[in-house]
Amino acid sequence: MDHAEEYRAKLVSPEEAMSLVGGGSDVAMGMALSEPPALLAALAARVEQGGLDGFNLWYFHSLTHAEATVLKFELTDRIRPHCMFLTGIERELMRRGAQAGISPVEYVPTAFSEAPRLLSEKVSLDTFLVTVSPMDRNGWFTFGTGNDYATVAARSARRLVVEVNRHMPRVFGDSLLHVSEVDAIVENHVPLPDLNSREPTPEELTIARTIAGLIDDGACLQMGIGSLPSAVCAELADRRDLGVHTELLTPGLACLIQSGAVTNRRKATYQGRSVFTFAMGNKALYDFLDDNPSMHSLPVNIVNDPRHIAKNDNVVSINATLQVDLSGACNSEHVLGRQYSGSGGQLDFVRGARASKGGKSIIACTSTARDGTVSRIVPTLTGPVTTPRNDVQIVVTEHGWADLAGKTLTQRADALISLADPRFRDDLANAQGRL
Repeated sequence: MDHAEEYRAKLVSPEEAMSLVGGGSDVAMGMALSEPPALLAALAARVEQGGLDGFNLWYFHSLTHAEATVLKFELTDRIRPHCMFLTGIERELMRRGAQAGISPVEYVPTAFSEAPRLLSEKVSLDTFLVTVSPMDRNGWFTFGTGNDYATVAARSARRLVVEVNRHMPRVFGDSLLHVSEVDAIVENHVPLPDLNSREPTPEELTIARTIAGLIDDGACLQMGIGSLPSAVCAELADRRDLGVHTELLTPGLACLIQSGAVTNRRKATYQGRSVFTFAMGNKALYDFLDDNPSMHSLPVNIVNDPRHIAKNDNVVSINATLQVDLSGACNSEHVLGRQYSGSGGQLDFVRGARASKGGKSIIACTSTARDGTVSRIVPTLTGPVTTPRNDVQIVVTEHGWADLAGKTLTQRADALISLADPRFRDDLANAQGRL
C-alpha cells in the first residue's frame, strides 16, 4: 500500500473516529493550538447523546475549542478534566463548581518537562487526539506548533487519531509522524486561533527596559508568555548573535529573529537554529514557522531539561511570578487561596539558566496587583512555592532589580523591600523583623 492509499484507507469522519473511544478510559488531547476541534466536538456530542459514559481527559493548557466542547461545565460529571496547567477556562469551571458544591477539574501538579513521562508511564493512555500538518509525498505529517508532550503521547497511547489541518505549519526538528503510526485520520481545515497578547502597561515597559539592560550580545534566550516578554523582545533588536532555546515561541521572539539580532551562532546545541517546544500567537507567526528550517521543534522533556539547557553558555531565562517573599521564594501559580495556573516550565529554566556558564535567571513582576492595593513583595507566600529561594537569582520590578545569589536572608529582604512599591516598604520592613 502506498502512502496516499494508506491515508485514504484511514480517513474517516470525526464521528467514526470518536466511536473508537471507550468509556472509563484515559484520553489525552494536544495542547493549545494542537487541540483538534472537529474531534473534540464529535467526542463531546457522543457524551451528550449518551453514547459514551465518560472518561478522563489529560492535557496541558486548553484553548477555546476545548472550552466549547469537552470542557463544557455540563459535561464535567462525565468528562473528568485532568489538567496540568490552568487557564481562564479551568478557573471559570472551578468558580462554577464552587457555587454548585462540586469539583469539576482535577489539577495535576507537574513540571512541564515531566508531562511526557507522566502520560507515557503513569497514565495508561487509551487514545491521543491531536492536530497535525498535512502529509507530504513520503507519508510524513508534523506536529506543527505543538511538539511538547505530543510526540511521546502519540506513540505511547494505544490509539492515535489525528486531525489534519492545512493551516497548521509544517515544522522542522524532531516533529515527524508517519502515516503508518496513525489509527484514524480526520480532515478539518480551519484557521488557527489568533492569540495576540495585550499591550504592556507602563510598569511592564519599565521592567522590560531593565531586563534588556541585563542581556548582552550572544545571550541564549528563553521567554515566557505574555505582554512583558514581548516588550523585552522589542528592546533587543540592536543586539548581535543572540540565540533562542525556549519553551514557548511567541510573535515577539519571531520578530526578534526576523530583525537579524538572532543568529544562534554561539550556541553549543543546534547551532544556527532556534529551538522551541510549542508556539502560540498570530498568523504571522504561523506563516514564519511554516517550512522554515531555522526553527527547530523538540519534545518538552528535551527542551526543558535543565541539563540540556545548561549546555549553552549565557542562557538568560525570563519568567513572571505572582509573589516573591522576603527570602526570595516565588509563588507563580496560586491566587487568593486558589490554584490560578501551574508551575509550567519556570523551575526547569530557572535551574537551566543558573547552571549555564554566564547564565542569568530573571524573575519579573510588577510591584503591586489589584490596582495597586496589594504588594507582590510579601513577608511570606500565600500559596505554594513554585521556585524555591535557593534557585532564585535576579528579581526585577518597575523599581529596579536585585541579584539574590549569595546574599544572606537579611540582605535578600533588604534588596527585595527596595523593589517593592514605596507604600508597602515600611510594613515589609516591620515584618522582616518578625521573621
